[in-house]
Amino acid sequence: MKVTGHGSTWSLYRRLLGYARPYTLRLTIGIVAGLVNGGALFGLLQMTGDMIRPFENSPVVEEREPAAPVASDVDLNFLFVERVADQLGISLTEGDGSMSRQLLIAALIVLPLLITLRAGAVYVNGYIMRWVGARVVRDVRDRVFEHLQCQSLKFFGKSDIGGLISRCTNDTTLIESVVSTSTNTITRAPIEIIASILFVIHAARNEGMVGFIAVLLAVFPLCIVPVIVLGHYVRKHMRRALSRIAELASRMHENFTCVRVVKAFDMENQEVSRFKQMNATYFRSIIRALRAELLMTPLMEAVGVALAIAFLVVCYAEGIHISQIVPIGLAAVVVYRPVKQLARLNANLQRGASALERIFGLLDLDTAVPQSSNPMRVETFRDCIEFEGVSFSYDDGAGMVLTDIDFEIRKGSVVACVGETGSGKTTLANLMARFYDPIGGRLLLDGVDLREIETASLRKLISIVTQDTILFNDTIAYNIAYGSGDVSREAIESAAREANAHEFIVDDPSGYERVVGEKGFVLSGGEKQRLALARAILRNSPILILDEATSALDTVTERLVQEAIARVMMDRTVFAIAHRLSTIRHADSILLLDGGRIVERGTHDELYAAGGNYQQLCAMQVLDS
Repeated sequence: MKVTGHGSTWSLYRRLLGYARPYTLRLTIGIVAGLVNGGALFGLLQMTGDMIRPFENSPVVEEREPAAPVASDVDLNFLFVERVADQLGISLTEGDGSMSRQLLIAALIVLPLLITLRAGAVYVNGYIMRWVGARVVRDVRDRVFEHLQCQSLKFFGKSDIGGLISRCTNDTTLIESVVSTSTNTITRAPIEIIASILFVIHAARNEGMVGFIAVLLAVFPLCIVPVIVLGHYVRKHMRRALSRIAELASRMHENFTCVRVVKAFDMENQEVSRFKQMNATYFRSIIRALRAELLMTPLMEAVGVALAIAFLVVCYAEGIHISQIVPIGLAAVVVYRPVKQLARLNANLQRGASALERIFGLLDLDTAVPQSSNPMRVETFRDCIEFEGVSFSYDDGAGMVLTDIDFEIRKGSVVACVGETGSGKTTLANLMARFYDPIGGRLLLDGVDLREIETASLRKLISIVTQDTILFNDTIAYNIAYGSGDVSREAIESAAREANAHEFIVDDPSGYERVVGEKGFVLSGGEKQRLALARAILRNSPILILDEATSALDTVTERLVQEAIARVMMDRTVFAIAHRLSTIRHADSILLLDGGRIVERGTHDELYAAGGNYQQLCAMQVLDS
């Protein structure tokens, strides 16, 4: 299932910013630290000019350039500093115009303070912003996984599982990398740039360098053009790259899951060749995005050189003194680093935007089985389960799987369902557990439509044992206790004994701590079935669904499983889907499905005596045995 999002880069990150609301205080502290950093930077640039100026005003300098037109201009800022220094009793210059000892001492005190203040602000800003960024992405990853848990089986049946895993891992990891490394840049670099530009404008205005300001305002916006153009290019190819890596993850997941078939048909080389082709396609997408990303810095540097040339030309034409050039030039050098960071930042944000599109597209998808606005919570099963005219299709009406199904399961009874493959038996079980809703008719539990019952409370009443036993790559004890909460080891062992599983479990040195492997790889089919039965016994739900739980087992194992099933069925309401008819002889009612309809119903003796399809099924199994 293809899931994509949409929206501009700004709208995507604004939505991501919504996840930062719980951390507003930390964000505020980080932004304030960024402002302090900018203020300290402005002060450092200002002090640089003030410390150089006494040397520029010395008799030696004036003797070299007595007629310099700028020498007669009044530096209002310097005069202001001089007045403040006078009020504090500090002399800025000696009699010969050189720097005074008092100014030197003040500088030795103030400069370390400003540097320390700026360093502390940079640390606080960087740490807090990266913490918030990493925490936000953690919350997004949690939300994605939680959202996927709520989706219907229909969604997972049509989705590429490897692709979903990629969205939860690769996409969120990319966002985490982008956000964690970009948040402090977002709050610090613009402030540094603004502080530097304001200082340049302030100094240029005081020095009468109106021409330089005009050149600055005309040329500086050109820096943004390559960032915007190349940023869109990066986003487009990064979106393709993420799609390719999702395909790679999907291919790996499918290959590892079906590794038995791959080896059985000697397809290892073909699988490797196919993977290499897909990996090469991913590589090409990454490289295209990388080329655009790396091109941003050279273009930014070219614009920076153009600005520097324009600055030098204006200074030469205006006859600007070195004391006027150095602070402005220093500001230009200081501003270069954050401007360069912003260029890289835009590339990072565009890469992150491509991942956010995919993640938010997934979060906007809702295929969950709908919950009633005021659902009823059920605690027990008292009377019966009823199917009333139930019809169902997996494709919203195209190709009916069930048509007009009517029957009931009384409390404490055993109802069995038989029929050929594809007749709709498992679909009945899925509807009972409300993995799906019928498209026609209704299912009732004690007279209440399942759609009006809280799904969580309904499923606590039901235990399911399927033909394809699902075990987690964890210990035997964990798999038996799964879904039963915090239970004791004694309860786990008791359930295993009832399921005829205790003996084979303790035969292994690891016992109940033995890890079963991927999907129970280290266990036989009968052993996995008995663990599933032990899990159902421990859960102790009043309703039990057995979906062909003894198919494909040898005679000895089937007997052990049958004994366990007989125990688990005691004092429970059972709906059993049977492959081997011998397992349901004593059912209270047997339903024979054909083409999604109930064509025969009754006890084993009644159906056999009727001489219909059920008798033919029994005869075929006798012949096969």
